[in-house]
Amino acid sequence: MLKGFFNVPVPTNEPVNTYAAGTNERDLLIAAIEEARAEQVDIPMYIGGQKIRTDNKSKITPPHDHQHVLGYFHKGDKSHVNAAIDAALSAKADWESLEWEQRAAVFLKAAELASTKYRYKLNAATMLGQSKNAYQAEIDAACEFTDFLRFNVAYMSEIYGQQPPANSKGVWNRVEQRPLEGFVFALTPFNFTAIAGNLPSCVAMMGNVVVWKPSNSQIYSANVLMEVFREAGLPDGVINLIYVSGPVAGEVIFKHPDFAGIHFTGSTGVFQDIWKTIGENIHRYKTYPRIVGETGGKDFILAHPSADLATLNTALVRGAFEYQGQKCSAASRAYIPASLWDDLLERMKRDVESFEIGGVEDFGNFINAVIDEKAFDKITSYIDRAKESKDAEVVIGGDYDKSNGYFIHPTVIVATTPDYETLSEELFGPVLTIYIYPDDKFEETLTIVDKTSIYALTGAIISQDRYAIERATQVLRNAAGNFYINDKCTGAVVGQQPFGGARGSGTNDKAGSMINLLRWVSPRTIKETFNPDTDFRYPFLVR
Repeated sequence: MLKGFFNVPVPTNEPVNTYAAGTNERDLLIAAIEEARAEQVDIPMYIGGQKIRTDNKSKITPPHDHQHVLGYFHKGDKSHVNAAIDAALSAKADWESLEWEQRAAVFLKAAELASTKYRYKLNAATMLGQSKNAYQAEIDAACEFTDFLRFNVAYMSEIYGQQPPANSKGVWNRVEQRPLEGFVFALTPFNFTAIAGNLPSCVAMMGNVVVWKPSNSQIYSANVLMEVFREAGLPDGVINLIYVSGPVAGEVIFKHPDFAGIHFTGSTGVFQDIWKTIGENIHRYKTYPRIVGETGGKDFILAHPSADLATLNTALVRGAFEYQGQKCSAASRAYIPASLWDDLLERMKRDVESFEIGGVEDFGNFINAVIDEKAFDKITSYIDRAKESKDAEVVIGGDYDKSNGYFIHPTVIVATTPDYETLSEELFGPVLTIYIYPDDKFEETLTIVDKTSIYALTGAIISQDRYAIERATQVLRNAAGNFYINDKCTGAVVGQQPFGGARGSGTNDKAGSMINLLRWVSPRTIKETFNPDTDFRYPFLVR
């Protein structure tokens, strides 16, 4: 056992490559994409130290080129869920007893690998498997994932350093941060490789063991993440990666006595069902499970009449349409004063109509495909209803085609009623709905913004009037867990803007902060007395 109080490297955000024409990084990424497209990978589950393959395989195709096969993953069943739990629990004693700096070293090495050796492979997998352009993949898979690992190590060391500030004479008080009793289930989404990597890794970093089920649409890059963890020296069984259906996983996991928590990102409906199931099984567990989840959003941009048009336009077109609107934080509703609308519409049409749409392999394409046919059909059904509605008008876009890939042109709808369905329901696609309000109704519009949706993830105010900014910040304090002033409502950076929302958007445990890591430990207070009392009688008892 090493002796010393160790200082971890001071984390800084990973620099973002531009992939501009003529740069070396562009050439390296193109080569990685070509290499990935040239082969079909066979992706196993990872349970303990074993790569598990089954007779039940499912193909992986790029959303923007669904006739091309990138590979196959091996689907599991209930037996594999049980095996993953057993492997996790078998690894638990050794992993949680390992000195914290040794755990830190594993994930610091993973960060180094992800940002160097695996950078282009990880980005290429994200681009092809999730249809992200080069820049969106870079800020996600290479940079944000790396940032999560490095900043979380620093937060971990700070947590361990938080000790009682006072000790009575002859007493030493200390706090131990214990891993949870049992295993944690990480259930991760398709839209961010970084989130898929962070949800299991931050839990494991605190000494826990994990069963990890990614979205089927993200398995292609999840496999690369697992390669990174294994090469970094993560011991077998600490993180177990399985590909089973949600109901199959839930049937086993949520009835297991050693279930200690869930780290979730996904839909509000699924999260509510999980919470209900945990409640129904609460008598089975050895301890009360930690429930941490980030779910949906109906994220807003509110413009004040004083808003700068160029700032507003850029916030809208980037916030709504980057990664096809498939960010939890994407702007999907906006409230625009009537005096700005005509000029804003002209600017938006100019920019949106200049977008090139197609596969990620062509770096000139700003817009790529939505994740799958189910998402495509859902989003386009809303567009079709808007075209027929008396309460809405499609003013930009509205076209779509799934013959070769799941492409939906960025669409802007103007709704004449503040409760129109695309102003209140989550679509998770490249659709922005505008509500135009009279300039003198800003105060009333604040109330509309606050009350329209069940969600409270992100939001923004665009204004040059400081009184209006202050008023919006106060009135909308519960409408968004991440609130932006004169910026788009997307793009939270680890270490700078801890991310998460409340209401229907989750438990607001702020990924990318110490707050989240505290959910994965159970503190034990230790009091040691050096000169203990030897007589039960207190002085006041003496007559």
